[in-house]
Parts: sequence; C-alpha cells; structure tokens
Amino acid sequence: MIHVSGLNKMYATREGNEIHALSDVNFSVADGEFITVVGPSGCGKSTLLKILAGILRRTSGSVEIDGRPIDGPNRQIGVVFQAPVLLPWRTVFENILLPSQLHGAITDANRADARKYLAMVGLAGFEDKYPNELSGGMQQRVGIARALAHDPALLLMDEPFGALDAMTRENMNLDLLRIRAASKKTVLLVTHSIPEAVFLADRVIVMSPRPGRITEILNVDLPAERRLEMINSAPFGEVVSHIRKYFSSQGALDA
Repeated sequence: MIHVSGLNKMYATREGNEIHALSDVNFSVADGEFITVVGPSGCGKSTLLKILAGILRRTSGSVEIDGRPIDGPNRQIGVVFQAPVLLPWRTVFENILLPSQLHGAITDANRADARKYLAMVGLAGFEDKYPNELSGGMQQRVGIARALAHDPALLLMDEPFGALDAMTRENMNLDLLRIRAASKKTVLLVTHSIPEAVFLADRVIVMSPRPGRITEILNVDLPAERRLEMINSAPFGEVVSHIRKYFSSQGALDA
C-alpha cells in the first residue's frame, strides 16, 4: 500500500542554515499491516508521518500510496494527532462529521458511518456530548472515529496516547487493536514508547537520532491476539531489549 524510497527532508532556519530532518528513508507497508515507528525525540518521526499524510512536502525521494504519489492531503488517508483537536462548540457527533462537511454536503450515509465508528470506539450514546464533558481518553476516541469516518484505507497516528496516564494508555492500546481488527485498516503509528511499539505492531521501524534514518525494521513474532499479560513474557522482553540497545546510551525513550 505504502512505498517510501530515498526520502529526504531539509528544513531552512531563519539564519539561512539547513537542518537535515530525514535522510534516505526507505520502507514499504503492506495492506492490512500495523506498523509502529519508534525513535528518540527530534529524529523526524512526526515529520515522516506528516509527509505520508500529505501535510508536509518532502525535499527529495518518493512517497506513494497504491502506486500514486502523495503530494497533498488524500481521502485514502486518515490522521489522528497527538491531541484530539476537537472543536469545543460542536458536539461529538458534529466533530466526527466535520471532514464530511468540509468535502461537501453531509449525507445520510455520512451520518450512518459516523454512528458506526462512534459505536466502534465505544462511545455510542455520547453523540450529543461536548468535548469538555469527556475525559482525555474519550476525546482521543472521538479523534479516532473522526479519522475513520470517511473510510480511509490508511490510518496514520502521531503519538495519540502520549498525554494519557499509564492505565488509560494501556486500555487505549487494547481498544486500538480491537478497532483495527473490526475496521480492517492499515495503520502506521508513531510513538516514543518501545513497549507500546512492540505491543501494537506487526513490524517496528527503529529510527536513528537526527538526521532520521531507519536503523532496523523488526518483525514482531508474537501471537496476533495481543493481551496485556504478554508485556511480562520473555519473548516480549527480548524484543523490547533488542530495540532498547539502540538507545541505551541516550536514555531518550520511555521504559
């Protein structure tokens, strides 16, 4: 589904200097895969995601979805940001319908899809609530439903659970796996947490410090049905330790 080849991104500073954010990034994502991207702060993880989303232009290289270049926002791609970014004056249902509204008149099919994904994220019955009436985890569920509401083929997630407490974050990881199984979406998720990256993924992309390069793409050989008890298992610990060795001297990632 996704093919990235020779991707580079340079930023120009006010002083006229250049910051090399991404360097020669190459990888592919198959239809239906769950890929996580992990690396230290400032390595270009969010920059990579924004380029895949068509929000940010690349300096060089190619980025394609289903063989077509990604050069701008694409209806095949849904994005979940670090913060839910919900409009406080709109209800939950109205927030989920916002992308459909921006693309034209809202149809009965749009409303049906919004209700379907609202139920899928566990918020049926909250249609008329406002964002300030929801917890942080519930708000992020609304953000996920909004990203899914126009039925994209690919879901991009930029550290969506980073602001949540540990218990809520674990529950959201389980919910995300359930939602992914129900929706059959391809997912690419950026995270600072090595355990989270391993728990969620079919494969983990490990990135180096800036300029961000791919250090390794690691297959996660764990049962397809993930349970929280796996976190304490020897196979899980081995994968986490293998990834952590890249950052042990930096202390840059979550335990």
